[in-house]
Amino acid sequence: MEDKSISRIQEIGARVKENIERVIVGKSEVVELAIVTLLCEGHLLLEDVPGIGKTMLAKSVARSLGCSFRRIQCTPDLLPSDVTGTYIYNQKTADFEYRPGPIMAQVILVDEINRATPRTQSALLEAMQELQVTAEGETKPLPRPFMLLATQNPIELEGTFPLPEAQLDRFLLKVSIGYPSAEDDRLILSRFRQADPLEELTPVVSSEELLQMQSDCRNVHVANDVEDYIIRLTHATREHESLQLGASPRAMLALYRTAQALAALHGRAFVVPDDVKYLTPFVLVHRIIPRAESHLRGHTVEEVLREVVESVPVPVEEEVS
Repeated sequence: MEDKSISRIQEIGARVKENIERVIVGKSEVVELAIVTLLCEGHLLLEDVPGIGKTMLAKSVARSLGCSFRRIQCTPDLLPSDVTGTYIYNQKTADFEYRPGPIMAQVILVDEINRATPRTQSALLEAMQELQVTAEGETKPLPRPFMLLATQNPIELEGTFPLPEAQLDRFLLKVSIGYPSAEDDRLILSRFRQADPLEELTPVVSSEELLQMQSDCRNVHVANDVEDYIIRLTHATREHESLQLGASPRAMLALYRTAQALAALHGRAFVVPDDVKYLTPFVLVHRIIPRAESHLRGHTVEEVLREVVESVPVPVEEEVS
């Protein structure tokens, strides 16, 4: 892979990160993971309590890109046609015309996704996996690049429909933002005192540039020992006694692709084992299911994943004598 391509990904990625961080304060890791998701043309699930900045992050990502943006506010009465669009009779032409829904954009914010009914979630599932939607039996391709950022509140469960495993598996990464520190809170007060910095954000990368960066990321080199490491991590989840459901082949591919994107963002044309080790919790936490007895013992999915990562030896380069 050409160094020029890597340098361009690193440069534009840093520009996007800096732009987003004008709004999102003190969450450098979360912002970087959002950019990794973007470079993989994947989808991001943001799970945290209200007021943390989930929606603000999604809007900041959208405004940093020269892409079309729509927001879908999920409620129990939201219908699949409200998402995909529908055919409406036009009296002037005496024919039915397709009126596209909000999903027909490049960056989609799906707010409180777990408040949508399973039928509506199925419509989103098709868009996320197949990059298309079906309206009245007609298939419509989605524009590219396409990225869906969904938010959900893990505390307030009344009136929600938990996402099924099949839907969760379509999200490339799952991230929690977390509370800011006292210093960051002071900076937030300072930045938002006079105006909303989100309104001042302008695009720093075009759709064409983003598509090229996504293509270049797939050319980042992954050595055989790093591939073996990814495979061993995946199989370790399937064999762990505390897990009922381990990582799928799709999860393994997600780990592979995100490691390529992270390496490119850091200016490397090759993946190192630490890239894989760092990304494993974010890629796998929503894709594995613990056994009932693990819950009773108080073991969380995060703790099990830490055990898995610690149990798999990290490949090291042999010193040349």
